Amino acid sequence: MALSRRRVAQVGALGIVVAATVALTGAPAAAHVSVSPSVTTANAYTVLTFGVPHGCDTSATTKVSIKMPEQLVTVTPTVNPNWTVQKVMADLNPPVKDSHGNEVTQRVSEVVYTARTPLPSDLRDTFELSLKLPDTPGETLVFPTVQTCEQGEAAWVEVPADGQDADGLDYPAPSFALTAKTDTGEGAVQPAAQQVSQTTDGSEDGGTGVVGWIALALGALGLGLGGLALLRTRKAA
Repeated sequence: MALSRRRVAQVGALGIVVAATVALTGAPAAAHVSVSPSVTTANAYTVLTFGVPHGCDTSATTKVSIKMPEQLVTVTPTVNPNWTVQKVMADLNPPVKDSHGNEVTQRVSEVVYTARTPLPSDLRDTFELSLKLPDTPGETLVFPTVQTCEQGEAAWVEVPADGQDADGLDYPAPSFALTAKTDTGEGAVQPAAQQVSQTTDGSEDGGTGVVGWIALALGALGLGLGGLALLRTRKAA
């Protein structure tokens, strides 16, 4: 009887250990600077939210520089009281016309947030940029971002090659694909699966991801097997 009960405990514990292992090994891969657009529809206005989930190892973040794709002209950063913000301008040759017919000779090439007080490595922050998306459905917009810390930096500038999965990159640049307008004429909201807000430990905030569901399922399976073994032991007794 003692041996059977020990076996029950081992089976139940195995399920919990497996679930915890999957959850812990899967989460850190998602801990990178990300962009979450409010709308992805080409030629629509959107607000891009850039998330900075952690510092450079244990070093606090002092500056975040976000490069704008060449297709974007006007960008309006949202004020963040913890940071100063600067728009770096670049000449347009030839100039372009804005939506009001005015000639525009410069574009925003980069937005730089500088911390008033360094952001600790175990805390996160977000930056919002308002802009109009280009009218090119299917195109992917890439925002190379450099995170400068008190010691070192993290250059989130890697772009996957054709056929390569961005998840395989160590420092992927924040990016998203433009979508076409729907039949109803409504703008397309970025799918929830891509609106990932990472916490400082690399886990996904605001919902249970695929890895989390797998871990929960494995844990439930282990507990179920333990309960079944216990029931059989009682019947045999």
